Amino acid sequence: MKFWDRKINLFGRTADVAASRPEQTTSFVSTIGILLALAMFINYVDRGNLATAAPLIKDELRITNTEFGVLISAFFWIYVPFQLIAAWFVTKFGAYRALVGGLLVWSVATVLTGLAGGFFSLLVLRVVLGLGESASFPATSKLLAQNLPVEKLGFANALVSTGIILGPAVGTFVGGLVMAQYGWRMLFVLFGLVSLLWLVPWLAVTRSWAAAKLLEVRSVEQPSFRKMLRRRELWGAAIGHFSNNYTFYTILTWLPLYLVKVQGFTLAEMARMGGVVYIAAAFFSLTCGWIADRWMSFGASSNRVRKFFIGSACAIAIMCMLLCATGNPSLAIAGLLISSIGQGMGGFNLYAIGQTLAGPAGTAKWIGLQNCIGNIAGIVAPVITGVIVDLTGTYQAAFLVAAAVSTVGLISWTIGISRIERIDWSE
Repeated sequence: MKFWDRKINLFGRTADVAASRPEQTTSFVSTIGILLALAMFINYVDRGNLATAAPLIKDELRITNTEFGVLISAFFWIYVPFQLIAAWFVTKFGAYRALVGGLLVWSVATVLTGLAGGFFSLLVLRVVLGLGESASFPATSKLLAQNLPVEKLGFANALVSTGIILGPAVGTFVGGLVMAQYGWRMLFVLFGLVSLLWLVPWLAVTRSWAAAKLLEVRSVEQPSFRKMLRRRELWGAAIGHFSNNYTFYTILTWLPLYLVKVQGFTLAEMARMGGVVYIAAAFFSLTCGWIADRWMSFGASSNRVRKFFIGSACAIAIMCMLLCATGNPSLAIAGLLISSIGQGMGGFNLYAIGQTLAGPAGTAKWIGLQNCIGNIAGIVAPVITGVIVDLTGTYQAAFLVAAAVSTVGLISWTIGISRIERIDWSE
């Protein structure tokens, strides 16, 4: 199948080349695609280290529960609004550079966290961590959209989604082992230094791709933020993204407490249960991403494939939250296990949909806007859940709220976006 010709650019040099051929697409996914997934894995390990080390940090630095809550949310203070600035940076200077710069900043912030002496220094470093990690999604989505045809975005995004899913699980497990032997400070220093090692294969591989002329797109048409904000599709995707994230962050932040305090699990049982949920979600992400690409290769439209998977993910999230809200232990555990299917079906589509709608030229800005609005859920979902639990004494109402938000997401993805296909920005 022949795709459109396009102009490419790397560090100021331009050339006209054809878009990805099948063999180039396979090679891109198996090299840069895997490295992008690894970068997102590192991203989520590093952002979750504070929660892993919380018991030791709180005792040593005498941090109150309120201060710890502030530290967790401080990451999102800068991460959310800087999605837009990071998107501009990606468009202006290139996704390769933006991702390298972002990883350098967040890795150094992680290392320095191991040297922190109190609440204020931790607060500043959490903000810097959010600054560095803000480049991840706009840069990653830009690289995928500009090097892969629409019908190959499913599995590539599933790889990235797998890194996101496994990051917290592996970070918690390995982090616990490191802390048990060397303390919490070594956790941050070691993980930050290991993160920097990612730059070695990344710089080596991207040089070879430059030689092969798979370089960054310099498009004639660069849609503005204002033009995107006028599109109904942008708001449909952003609200849908917020809804999916609301359930994700509710489970991510409250699952351990819920299993231990309500369901009576031991810490070991809780860890195993959480691990099963994350591993299953990673498996379903890769499987569904592959199925989506195969389905489209047989002629199905991106609109049909993407809406099927994202709509199914929302429906599963609604069902899971309702099962948890029953209060029945067996049904609640079943709901949590089934939620992994929804996470797998929905995660990779969050970004594949935005990449499809915006096209290679507009992906960085689109994903910046979508992720900015979508990650507000990371600020409000844990707080709303906590308030509801404190007021009612149970988790039932909190799960019902999550089900309602997922219902809004289902409507937003399937009706709010009329068709999932590339927007003509010249109109």
